[in-house]
Amino acid sequence: MAMSFYPKEGGTLWSDYSTEVVIHALEVYSRFTFDYPYPTAQSVSVGFLGGMEYPMITFNGPRATLQEDGTRTYSLSEKRFLIRVIIHEIGHFFFPMIVNSDERQWTWMDEGLNSYLDAVAGREWDPNISWSVEPRHITGYMISEDQVPIMTQSDSLLQFGANAYGKPTAALNILRETIMGRELFDFAFKEYAQRWKFKRPTPADFFRTMEEASGVDLDWFWRGWFYTTDHVDISLDRVYEMRLDTEDPDIDFARLREASEAEPPSVFVERNREEGRRAWVERNPEVRDFHDEHDQYTVTNVERNRYRQFLAGLDASDRATLERAVEEDRNYYILEFSNRGGLAMPIILQVEYESGEKEEIRMPAEIWRRSPHGLKKLLVSARKIRGFAVDPMLEAADADIENNYYPRRIIPSRIESYTEPEGQGLATRDLMHNIKTELEGEEPAPE
Repeated sequence: MAMSFYPKEGGTLWSDYSTEVVIHALEVYSRFTFDYPYPTAQSVSVGFLGGMEYPMITFNGPRATLQEDGTRTYSLSEKRFLIRVIIHEIGHFFFPMIVNSDERQWTWMDEGLNSYLDAVAGREWDPNISWSVEPRHITGYMISEDQVPIMTQSDSLLQFGANAYGKPTAALNILRETIMGRELFDFAFKEYAQRWKFKRPTPADFFRTMEEASGVDLDWFWRGWFYTTDHVDISLDRVYEMRLDTEDPDIDFARLREASEAEPPSVFVERNREEGRRAWVERNPEVRDFHDEHDQYTVTNVERNRYRQFLAGLDASDRATLERAVEEDRNYYILEFSNRGGLAMPIILQVEYESGEKEEIRMPAEIWRRSPHGLKKLLVSARKIRGFAVDPMLEAADADIENNYYPRRIIPSRIESYTEPEGQGLATRDLMHNIKTELEGEEPAPE
């Protein structure tokens, strides 16, 4: 039986949502772990912004606010908080009340696993109002200096919330959505919960069970995310666009001429023309010869005969391969990646074609196995590609998205202009002054 206890100060915030959220949390957690084994689950209003869990009973806030006309209302943030805190505290019935890990030693096995599942339940309650720790939200912590590995003993944690709640939640989200896939991860996670309910698992038990149940080697993932302070930063450094030479001069020379004509003209020649200066060969046509009428991309019988000799030296199989390649006329791209953050992660690559159509290519984390710091990848495409983007949906906790795009793009940001306390905001005022003077053509203020 799901029950809620609250005074009249709880208002409709509690009467409409508390028990419903308890039911929802039990249903979601039971689906991902095991059937809730106890006869009751209770949510009690305590009127403060927080929550606490015990077996079968939780204490949660906030309450509705009394208005001058005697009614009680609540804000959207208060509604969000109540829903999230009830889901989270009810979730503790499963972790660590039943799957009984040691929070004093390994807080993440309690708060991290529970925060991961309460995020799943929150999205299933209402994705428009519930919030959760997305991988993109943990990047600031992962590049900060005051951090320790997740596997640090709880009393020695420096940033407790980010280490015990946020980073494990992001790691498990990535493991489920990006690395293993939902079906495999959910099966393994449920196996862990069922295998270790009413027992005392350690981190090694969790790691081992996830690997045994899924059949996936995750040693590299546990090491990177749980035992180091490395972060994710995969940079797309360079892209080389190539085209296969056919050796047929009538094809290759035409391509070379096209590429040459696409280059910008010489600025010196253009300025001579603007000044009305005519070249000597233009003023004296008698000095012009064959080479002035035909550029270096003009095909002659010399090149054609050389091509026929080349074909004669190929066997039938090689000739068929070359003819097929010439007929398909594909585009070749070599992409250079570097792993600047240290964590090995799958490369999620979005390809945008000249038509505007986009395609996603996923390369598993094992691609870094032989070259952990940098690698090259060949893409062969029948269509010309306009650009590339790494981790376009921000699902892999990449800490620096500026190097995710090729060609590079302008990263959107904003400048806030507001009244600040005396003695603060000097940098903002100087920046606004510099923008104003830049627009008006004045000298900028000193930095």
